[in-house]
Amino acid sequence: MSLETTRLLLRPWRDTDAADLYEFAKDQRVGPIAGWPRHTSVENSAEIIRTVFNHPEVYAVELRENRRAVGCVGILIGGDSNFEISAQEGEIAYWIGVPYWGQGLIPEAVREVMRHAFETLKLKALWCGYFANNSQSFVAQSKCGFRHHHTEENKYNPFLQDYRTEHISRITYEQWLDHTKEGTFRAG
Repeated sequence: MSLETTRLLLRPWRDTDAADLYEFAKDQRVGPIAGWPRHTSVENSAEIIRTVFNHPEVYAVELRENRRAVGCVGILIGGDSNFEISAQEGEIAYWIGVPYWGQGLIPEAVREVMRHAFETLKLKALWCGYFANNSQSFVAQSKCGFRHHHTEENKYNPFLQDYRTEHISRITYEQWLDHTKEGTFRAG
């Protein structure tokens, strides 16, 4: 399945995306701030595509203008989530390569995934988290209507084997519907 926005195509990851993925995921500023280690080779990125990204609701964020995968957005539903949530709820996860920071691409992608989650998948709520040092992620979530729900301090992160403070945000279907009807989502 693919989803489309004005500037983006959200589509399944392909093996041929490994070089593009590596180009952005090798940057120390991308993975560690989101809680995962930087990629070490094109082969490492190919393995991530085959394992971590090989999920029906995980999408490559492809720019329409150059057909390159420059980031990732996905929905982790129920037990697949990093949070303890019901089977009728999902966690939105995302990242984008540094050259594309500050262009509103992730809020654009997340809003489309939210629409899909609520309208197609019929989820009742969506959750999102960001680590204490990741202000960019806080801004992206705010632009999409997520509101702070709670904070978990000293939370173990198995991907980097460290402890972090994570702020957890949430939006319900009803809240999303209100934002959609009122057109109150902030611009990217």
